[in-house]
Amino acid sequence: MQIMGKKLIGIGSLLFFSASSALANYDQHERTEEFIAEASKEYKLNPDELRSWLSQAEKMDSVLEAIQRPAEKVLEWDGYQDIFLTSKRISAGKAFMEKHADLLAAAEKEYGVSKEIIAAIIGVETFYGTRQGGYRVLDSLSTLAFDYPKRPLFWRELKAFFALAEKEGLDPATIKGSYAGAMGYGQFIPTSYLAYAVDGDGDGKRDLWGNPADAIFSVANYFKRHGWKAGEAVTQRVHVSGDKYEEIINDSLKPKWTVAELEALGVKPTEAIAGDRPANLVRLQGKNGAEFWLGEYNYYVITRYNHSRLYAMAVNQLSEALK
Repeated sequence: MQIMGKKLIGIGSLLFFSASSALANYDQHERTEEFIAEASKEYKLNPDELRSWLSQAEKMDSVLEAIQRPAEKVLEWDGYQDIFLTSKRISAGKAFMEKHADLLAAAEKEYGVSKEIIAAIIGVETFYGTRQGGYRVLDSLSTLAFDYPKRPLFWRELKAFFALAEKEGLDPATIKGSYAGAMGYGQFIPTSYLAYAVDGDGDGKRDLWGNPADAIFSVANYFKRHGWKAGEAVTQRVHVSGDKYEEIINDSLKPKWTVAELEALGVKPTEAIAGDRPANLVRLQGKNGAEFWLGEYNYYVITRYNHSRLYAMAVNQLSEALK
C-alpha cells in the first residue's frame, strides 16, 4: 500500500535509502504524555509498557528523507508496466499460485475475490512476500509520529502498532516493514492489520509476515470488506469520440456515472456491458499514447488498497497475466 498517485515510494523495496538512526528519547518527547494518554485510552494499553517501547525507538533520518522526497521518479502508466508487468514478476506469480493453489482457491471460495487478484496484490506489494521491508516498524512509525507532524496519520498508526503488538503477542522491537510502517506479504499498515487481518489456517494467530495462509486470506478479506463484487469485471478498453467526454476524464475514483451516461458523452465500450452499470472514464498514458478504460466498481475497490488509478491497473493487468 505504498504508491501515492503517480509517485512510487517504495513498493516491494524497489527504492532504498541509507540508514541513519540514533536513540531519540521518544519516551521523553514533549508529546509523549499526550500519546500515552491517547493510546492507553483507545486501546487499553499499559502506560508503562508504552513508555518502555518508546524508549527503545530510534529516530531514522532516512525515513524522514524518504517521506519528504517520495517522488524519485514520477511515473505514468508506461513506467508502471516496466516495473509490475515484467516476465519475471509474472513467472514468479504463476509459481506462487501453483505453490499456494489450495489456499488461494479456498480464499476465493470464502470471500468471492478472484485468486489472481489476491496473488497480484501480493506480487505488486512485495514480489510475493520476498520483499517485505527491512525497517523496524517501531523506529519508522515513531520517527514519523513525533518528528513528521505534517502527516497525523502516523500518530494514529503508531498507536495501532502498539495495540497490534499487544493483541498478537509480538515484541514491537522485532517487527520489520517498510519505512512507512506497512507490514507483511500484503503490506498492511497497523490499522488495516487490526481491522482486516484474519487467521487463515486456524492456528490462533494472524501472522502476515511468515504465514501465506493468513496473508492470502487477509488480502481477500480486505477486498470483500471494501465491497468487491464477485464475478464482475474490473475494467475494459473503450473508444472515445467527440469532446464531451473530456470533462469527466479521471474525475473520480469511485464510479459516479452509468455506462449509458458515458456512452452519451462519446464513450464506447469494447465489450458488452449493462447500461446501468456504474463506471468512470479512466485515461492512462501508455507506451503508444493515451489509453482509455472503463473504471468499474471493482476497479474502485482496488484503489481502496492504494489510492491510485495506476496501481489499480497494474494489479488488474498482472492478475490477467497470471490466468
